[in-house]
Amino acid sequence: MERTEHIFIVRCGEVALKGMNKPYFERMLVERIKKLLRKFDGVSVKRHEGLIFVRADINLDKQAIIKEISKVFGVASISPAIECDSTMEAIGEAAVEYMMEAIEERGVKTFKVEAKRADKTFPVKSPDIGRRIGAAVLKGCKVLKVDVHHPDCLLFVDVRKDTSYIYQDKIAGFGGLPLGTNGKGMTLLSGGIDSPVATWMMAKRGMLIEAVHFHSYPYTSQRAQEKVEELASQVATYCGRFKLHVINLLPIQEQIVTNCPEEETTILVRRFMMRIAERLAKDTGCTMLITGENLGQVASQTAEALVVTDASVSMPVMRPLIAMDKVDIMDKAQEIGTFETSIQPYEDCCTVFLPKHPVTKPKLEKILHSESKLDCEALIQAAVDSQEIITIYPQ
Repeated sequence: MERTEHIFIVRCGEVALKGMNKPYFERMLVERIKKLLRKFDGVSVKRHEGLIFVRADINLDKQAIIKEISKVFGVASISPAIECDSTMEAIGEAAVEYMMEAIEERGVKTFKVEAKRADKTFPVKSPDIGRRIGAAVLKGCKVLKVDVHHPDCLLFVDVRKDTSYIYQDKIAGFGGLPLGTNGKGMTLLSGGIDSPVATWMMAKRGMLIEAVHFHSYPYTSQRAQEKVEELASQVATYCGRFKLHVINLLPIQEQIVTNCPEEETTILVRRFMMRIAERLAKDTGCTMLITGENLGQVASQTAEALVVTDASVSMPVMRPLIAMDKVDIMDKAQEIGTFETSIQPYEDCCTVFLPKHPVTKPKLEKILHSESKLDCEALIQAAVDSQEIITIYPQ
């Protein structure tokens, strides 16, 4: 049978557990898949019987479509499939055709059939479907043998009311929840390894993203900012277009260095960054802040320092990496494609005016006393007023 289209079965992850809200999450997932596949002509996306079916013109690049679908948060797995009528004869013929192609393309020698009867009115039960289709394949493909333990091809047969589907692969997606189902967060995006991963992880939970980046020009270079924009673009591949607010932190840093104890510089700068991010978050409809902080990784990320940092804002602060090992964070950065950009050796505003012996167990009372020497509100407002806003597009 000559095929005119590719068929992909897309399965939901946690979306399937949402009970009465499941249709809403499924609609959001369908819209996200449609949006990502707009670059291809001749593609349709529809929900049907708890699954999402993507159909694409046969001339389109199948692997490119799979790659795009796999980026969509909420997708658990994708299976390229063929379809046939829901009769034992039609399913048997389609299975033989499918396995003949597998023999020719991949040199398959052994197989096993796993059948599922989604339509419980179908007259043949699942174990019998598997046995009868297996027998049809053995008869139609003389070179094949059954191996129930380690088959070259695990052939899935999904029997539904009018149409049945045959496939082999279940290509894993990232899971999570569809974008836009869990509010909007303001992420503090640096040029390091951690914050892009933290941003990606919160987007995976369905959160829309807005970002703020701090620099200390001319102590930090234009190339350092371009690096961050590149990282943002890589993250946008998964979470879609978003705005990046760029703030020059140098005037605030200079005031801190001039008026406050040297060892408190790092924690004071961090508190100003959080306040500015909160101000931007409130202006843009974000409900929480997101950081890449990891417990104990640097002086400003000790338990005591994080408590003092959080005291500077009233908005909740999400730290998805807080208990992860650095190696695991690096592995995730490599998986999502941000690692090589993150390790490029360009300056970060956090390294400017870095004290020799930063305080690791700051006391809030002392920090508040140091801040009383500064006109905090004027410094924050000046930073916000001088911001540059850049629209970040997927890479």
